Amino acid sequence: MKQQDLAIDLLRAFTTVAETGSFTTAGDILGRTQSAISQQIRKLEDIVGKNLFNRTSRAVVLSTDGELLLAHAYAIIARNDEALRRLTAPPIEGRLRLGVTEDFIPRQLPVLLSRFGKTHPQVQLELMTGLSTMLVEKLNAGDLDLVIAKRDAQPQAGRVIWREKLVWIASPEYKPDSNGTLPLVALPPPCSYRRVMLDVLRAAQRSWRITCTAHSIMGLQAAVVGNLGLSVLGRSFLGPDLVEAPASLGLPDMPDTEIAVFGEESARVELADCLVTFVTDALEGLTVNGRHLPMEIVGQICACKTLL
Repeated sequence: MKQQDLAIDLLRAFTTVAETGSFTTAGDILGRTQSAISQQIRKLEDIVGKNLFNRTSRAVVLSTDGELLLAHAYAIIARNDEALRRLTAPPIEGRLRLGVTEDFIPRQLPVLLSRFGKTHPQVQLELMTGLSTMLVEKLNAGDLDLVIAKRDAQPQAGRVIWREKLVWIASPEYKPDSNGTLPLVALPPPCSYRRVMLDVLRAAQRSWRITCTAHSIMGLQAAVVGNLGLSVLGRSFLGPDLVEAPASLGLPDMPDTEIAVFGEESARVELADCLVTFVTDALEGLTVNGRHLPMEIVGQICACKTLL
């Protein structure tokens, strides 16, 4: 049997009747007669094989099956309208100097930015990565147009777009010191990871020593993978070579970190909105029940959201 499709005009009639509780009012809104709306609803009911409304002489209310269809109908209409809006809008073009902190979804970001470039080929994206404080300084100096960085780089500014749990990271081969002192890998001050890590250890009255000072996130990761000590990063850094420190160490719980967008108010509005919307749409699909999705699934989500 051939699969039937749910036509947008039928769904639009259905949602309008559901909202107004009246075939006549729905017809007035959609510019159709009451009988035309009734025919559309009957056609939709024939397609799904269910009665979508309970009709009485006084009211038209959704049936149980109608309630089930309603959420899907809104979603389908929204995707249809957004697809048409995106496809008929003039192409966005121009140059955007973007700074992105090294600790923002490191495993996913290259794929997302590559997909953004393919989706918006007329946007010349100039990317700079680094530590959050340096990037915000570059933004304030006029060397960057937009920055995605940790909120604490400039706490009174920026719009938060991502929150992530900080975790203790270790090499899979890590073995604790016999004297109980924690060997730590840290970035130099004023790094917020260093500050938070040492603050929670002092509060927990745990002994520690800095065994390695790295000057980049990549260097910090390499030192931890090389088993020079423990450190603190966002959960998205975990992988085969970087694991969460074992619970047997009894390490204190870590807070969340916040990633914000800085510079939206002064960047070219259409370019900033385009990039930030793309990234935030993608971020919505990065986790399910707090768990990070595999990159290939994230790519599919981004592709779908880009088209829609």
